[in-house]
Amino acid sequence: MESLKIAFFCWESLYSERVGGLASAATQLAETLAQRHEVHFFTRGWEDTEINGVHYHCCQPTGDDIIQYCADMSRGMVDRFHTFDAPSFDILHFHDWHVVEALHHLQDRETIFTFHSTEYGRNGNHFGDGWVFREISGKEWYGGLIAKRVTAVSATLRHEAMQIYNVPDWKIDVVPNGVVPHQYKAHVDRGAVKQRYGIDPSSPLVLFVGRLAYQKGPDMLVDAVPTLLQHHEDGQFIFIGDGDMRRTLEERTKTLPVRFLGRVSDAEYISLLNSCDIVVIPSRNEPFGLVLLEAWSAERCVVASDVGGLAENIEHGTDGVKVRPNPEAIADGLVSVTNSQERIDALGRKGREKVDHHFRWTRIADRMADSYRKISRSDSMLC
Repeated sequence: MESLKIAFFCWESLYSERVGGLASAATQLAETLAQRHEVHFFTRGWEDTEINGVHYHCCQPTGDDIIQYCADMSRGMVDRFHTFDAPSFDILHFHDWHVVEALHHLQDRETIFTFHSTEYGRNGNHFGDGWVFREISGKEWYGGLIAKRVTAVSATLRHEAMQIYNVPDWKIDVVPNGVVPHQYKAHVDRGAVKQRYGIDPSSPLVLFVGRLAYQKGPDMLVDAVPTLLQHHEDGQFIFIGDGDMRRTLEERTKTLPVRFLGRVSDAEYISLLNSCDIVVIPSRNEPFGLVLLEAWSAERCVVASDVGGLAENIEHGTDGVKVRPNPEAIADGLVSVTNSQERIDALGRKGREKVDHHFRWTRIADRMADSYRKISRSDSMLC
């Protein structure tokens, strides 16, 4: 494929404002594409920079609420975009609903919109009556409507976008997320890391990583803790991440071997990831699940809900354990692996093999480039 000039629009990156997994996914895709193409990344922040071949252009939005804030951010991105649009950009790539207003202003160009999740998937009927839910859902529908091409990070999310937002079958591709495995695999003294948190080195350590929010299911894992302790009274649990459910969960686990660390540094995350025995992903909805690839990169055993991208990517009993998203099933899944260190290690090794064969960013970037090629064909089908 000839070298392209590509513009990314995303409200977060690894080097400026960073909120969740979208920062990692968009940044690493941009850096991989930059090995062959000229890539500019329009995002929030205070200072323009160039990192790993990607040109970052920043704006500083304001707003009284998240909708106004993202609208102001989109306008700022478009202003910055025009400054660098000579020679013209070949592809404009928009990530999630936050930047749909920028897509609106630039819809006459060669555009592609990526669903990393949907508002329905994040909240469903749990918050489905709120005005913010309706506003964000409307922007997601509009982004899927006006973009020349659309991608989704899993087949489940592709189906969701088609069903909820009427995105045509011919218009939307599946391009999964990837990972840089060596960034998550580290040689650490696992016993020493556990001891830092007052945990006996021989005790099984279960790790949760993610937002403490309804979608991610931390409450179901908390409800599963007593059952695991009946089988392994020395079991220990660490939750990394913050969110609206944290205070309630802390109250419910005062007498249990559970620690809530909130946000931690990247170095501490890698240390804990490589020291734990099991990573649990108990999500009610998970369009992809980057934590899965990070855990596999570190050769960790994964117990995960049989939903979304997790269900698509895990081969049950071979590279992970899939369970129904309820406390009883999560507990049973944990018990099934904690009885055998040999099985824990085998599942982790198989997960790493899958990462190496299917989820390196070079492979994912090639799939995204294929979607870029289809944009002109999308134009012809609209005529």
